[in-house]
Amino acid sequence: MPGVRAAEDRPVDELSMAGVTRAAVSACVLAVVVSSCGMYDAVMDQPSEYSPVAAQRASAAPETSAADPGRLRGALRTPDVLVTADDELASGLRGKIRAVPGVRAAEPLSVASVPVGERSVTVAAVDSGGYRRFTVEHTATADAVWQAVAAGDAVLSHEIGRDLDRPLGGNVGLRAGEDDVDMRVGAYATTVPRIDVVVNESRGEQLGMRRHNAMLLALDDARQDEASAALTRLLGDRGSVQELTTDPPPSSGTRQAAYLTGGTDSDALGSFSYRYFADGTVQPEASWVQANITTETVPILGNVTCHRVMLPQFRAAMREIVDRGLAGTINPEDYGGCYVPRFIGRDPSQGLSLHTWGIAMDLNVSGNQRGTVGEIDRRVVRIFKKWGFAWGGDWEWTDPMHFELATIIR
Repeated sequence: MPGVRAAEDRPVDELSMAGVTRAAVSACVLAVVVSSCGMYDAVMDQPSEYSPVAAQRASAAPETSAADPGRLRGALRTPDVLVTADDELASGLRGKIRAVPGVRAAEPLSVASVPVGERSVTVAAVDSGGYRRFTVEHTATADAVWQAVAAGDAVLSHEIGRDLDRPLGGNVGLRAGEDDVDMRVGAYATTVPRIDVVVNESRGEQLGMRRHNAMLLALDDARQDEASAALTRLLGDRGSVQELTTDPPPSSGTRQAAYLTGGTDSDALGSFSYRYFADGTVQPEASWVQANITTETVPILGNVTCHRVMLPQFRAAMREIVDRGLAGTINPEDYGGCYVPRFIGRDPSQGLSLHTWGIAMDLNVSGNQRGTVGEIDRRVVRIFKKWGFAWGGDWEWTDPMHFELATIIR
């Protein structure tokens, strides 16, 4: 999910990305910290008390539910470090991590970033009984929160619930390929910094997350620096070590990591590290750009710069638009670009834009602004969907200029 340098013309942070998928393409990024347990009060703009009545659940489907975790068992732990890797942390490596001097407790989990609309959220797929011990006391002891996770609901941070405008008891759609996996919002709760959404392990599998590609660690207070350094040496290039804090992520100084949701073809988009700047732009590592980002010619628009995996489908869609006599519906002067590495709204808390991978493009920008039905010809929309693209006009908060690669057509 590299060192940090602070200067006007230097990057603020550097993260590593992992690739995805033969059948589905997703975005990823680290997101904001969570806040206190409760349901979001849109009027007061503050969390209020969690309400089990308001979050009353229907019977859970067996394939997306887990055993009721029961009451809290074991001592509470402070989440000091999150270790993440591209793939599953093998049992032998997990044992070595636990044995590092200064590691007091460890909990395996799955961590990935999943698109919701044009942004992405950091999802943790967990065993409730173990994970809850790393949360603050009022969350750890709130049985209703962990019953919601076990039942297949999603537990959201207050910030994400507010940003996505998802009420308690409503649904949130987490994208897995072309389709959304709709989950009920069972609770808002403080869990672990950098985690936006908590689900059970069955839901993680449904989302295509890499199983146990992360470990949450509690460290001895007096040996945190020593333990973090030892963990970094142990992992080498197999993963990264993030020091967690209950404060909001700083604009500089803290190494973070993010990984794409998994699929059967993990090399479809490639893996890269990137640095981001104070203006919200992103600079992926040069070797990844050289291997994956290319400029080619497509009908109507001329030269476009995109990910090499997407270009054949982009070109095919534009060619069909021409063949069907619809070329006049697309204005090449109003093209918003494809490979534009940045955060949504140039705000790191809003998630990494799919334009950073070069797998999204904006057409007829001026007449298709966010929150509108848009003027783009629906025949063009149908052609793009045929060629494996998702359309932002289908989102709850619409973005009708936006098309993104959802399925790689072999």
